[in-house]
Parts: sequence; C-alpha cells; structure tokens
Amino acid sequence: MKTPAPDGRHEILLARRNKKMACSPHAYVRGNTTHYYEWLHSQHGYTLPHGPAIWICGDCHIGNLGPLADSDGTITVQIRDFDQTVIGNPAHDILRLALSLATAARSSNLPGVVTAHMLEHMMEGYQQALDISEERVSIKKPDLVKVVIRGAVKRTWKKLAKERIANTRPQIPLGKNFWPLSKAEKNGILQLFETREMLELVTTLKSRDDDAKIEVLDAAYWVKGCSSLGLLRYAVLLGVEGSGYCLIDIKEAAHAAAPRYQHVSMPRDNASRVVAGAQQLSLALGERMIAQRFLEHGVFIRELLPQDLKLEIDQMRIEEATRIASYLAYVVGCAHARQMDDETRKNWRSELKLNCGKSLATPAWLWKSVVQLMASHEAGYLEHCRKYALRLDSNG
Repeated sequence: MKTPAPDGRHEILLARRNKKMACSPHAYVRGNTTHYYEWLHSQHGYTLPHGPAIWICGDCHIGNLGPLADSDGTITVQIRDFDQTVIGNPAHDILRLALSLATAARSSNLPGVVTAHMLEHMMEGYQQALDISEERVSIKKPDLVKVVIRGAVKRTWKKLAKERIANTRPQIPLGKNFWPLSKAEKNGILQLFETREMLELVTTLKSRDDDAKIEVLDAAYWVKGCSSLGLLRYAVLLGVEGSGYCLIDIKEAAHAAAPRYQHVSMPRDNASRVVAGAQQLSLALGERMIAQRFLEHGVFIRELLPQDLKLEIDQMRIEEATRIASYLAYVVGCAHARQMDDETRKNWRSELKLNCGKSLATPAWLWKSVVQLMASHEAGYLEHCRKYALRLDSNG
C-alpha cells in the first residue's frame, strides 16, 4: 500500500481508529477510555467507594493485561499499559475491569446470569489479593491464561520479528503498519540513541554486556493501538553487539483522562508519570522503561520482548468465564496491594465488602455502575457506528 507522508498521517490515523472502534462493542469499550470517565464525572457525588491513594492503571481493561518478561526472563501476568496511570482511586480500576469483562461476556453471547457470577468472582479474586492472613493462597491460572503463557515462554526473536516487522532481516518494511519518518524524526531518533540512558535501557537484560555497542539499523512510524492512534509512536530496530537485534517501542505520553487524587505528589511530565506508574504496578515492565524528551514531546520508551503479549479474550465459554474474572482481578489486586501496608489493605478490603447482597458477593455500587455503563457504552457504540457509516457514505 501507499504510505502517507509525515504531514498526512492524522486523517488516516483518525479513520483507522474509528474503524477499529466500530468493529464491536468490546472494541469500542477498549478504545474509548474518555467515555468511561465522562460517565464517572457525571455521577453526582460519585457512587464508588473512596479507596487509598495509590497508583492505578487508569485503563484497566482485559487487553491491558498479559504475560510480561522481566530482565531475568521470568514471565508473569501483569498490567501492561500505563498511558492513563495516576495516583487515584483503585475502585476506578475495579470498575473498568468489570465493564470490560461484562462486555466480553456479551460479545461471547453469554447469558446475563453468567455476567452476574463473573462480577461476584471478580470481587472475590481482588479481595483475595488484599488478604493479609498467613492462610492467603494465590489463585490458580485459568486454562486460557496458561495457554497464553506457554506460548509466551516459547516465543523467540524470530517470532517477534515475524509478527511485528514481517521479517527477521535488519529492516522494517514500510506498509500498512509502518510509515516513513520525516528528516527531523530520523535525526531525533539517532540522537536519542546516543545517550547514556538509552544504552543502559538496552543493556538492562542480564544476557547483555553493560558496555555493548548499539546501532540504529532502521526506524519507522508505528501505526499501533486504538485509543492512542494519532499520538507519536515509533518502532526502532537496533543491533546490539554480541546479542543480535532488539526492537524498541517509543510512544508519546498524553494527558491522562483518569482523575487523580488531589494533594498527592505525582510527576508533572506525562512520560515520567507513565514510567512511575509502571514501576509501582508492573515490576516486569517498569524496570525496562524510561522517560525521555523527543522533538519537544514527552515519550516513554521500552524494549519489546518476545514474551510480551496481551490477553485476547473476545470469546469465552461459560465454564471458564468466572475463573478468568477471578484471576484477572487477582492480578490487578496484587498490583494495588503491593503499594499498601497491612492496615490499609485490611481497611480497603472491609470497605469493598460493604453493601453486598446476601446471595451474591457483588457490591451494589459495582453492579449498578456496570449496568449503567453497559447501557451508556452501547448507546455510544451505536451512535459511533451511525456516524462512521455516514462518513463512509459521504466518501463513497
């Protein structure tokens, strides 16, 4: 396909984002964090519990969880996206995950009673992560998650290159997903990788020498994601002395839509905010991310490892739905709990147990909020599709 010039990207990226969000209600929910927080702000006095001031993901949907490898190669399922991270209310992550699970259940044509049980098990999984007793046990991984992790363990650089850049030669092929750079972008990337910070990032992995030489082999504008389409995004292919190649992801950090708690200390620079949140919420990813300035924009940078995957759960079976909900909430709960002392964990766990029914352990605030959000997002999705269809007709 013909690739656009750097000054002609915006309209194409916007059209691609609109097309992605029109694919399904689940895709619309994943790609529209703003709609979620607009609804939240519209609730007078907020109906959600006020949790402790900790770093939260801010966009805690299913696709933003998945296997990650740390610098030693150990693979664990953790939160993997921090564009919206702030020091805020952990209830926002709980509700965002609940909405994502409920939408996935609808996309899987599961009955509403399954959704009700999914949210019940979700809360049980999250609360188990907050448990401070000596009897606390971790939640077993569902079969679907085990399959993804097994696939992550077996992945190699050749597999990553095949998926991300279409070949294993030291070149990024331009086309649908990779576009040419401007002269300023090319020069900026070359200068960026001359800094000591970038060398330290690339040599973070234990298998690389601290003084290994790195060389920029190729770079391109990367058309990736959904809600972030339109922001600066680059793929950089590096040659590393004694270690072959590595693929670097450079992404512009934008202002977070997620509301932060007042009177808390948080980096003002958006890229530094993203890295700070990652370091608290996802140990595997936070240790291999840095914040930099690039062409007067704040960007955060990380190396993509073959084992880094996102969970694709667009279709669920009834027998696995509750186990997935429980496990993913446990992962999020562990990320939250690491930032709390025992007393804070205990109090937050007790707060979450309030207003639960006698038969279902889903708090009334969560169930009511998910029902309202499902209705709001369904209406938003249909309106988005109507406008998208009108644009197609006018262009056709």
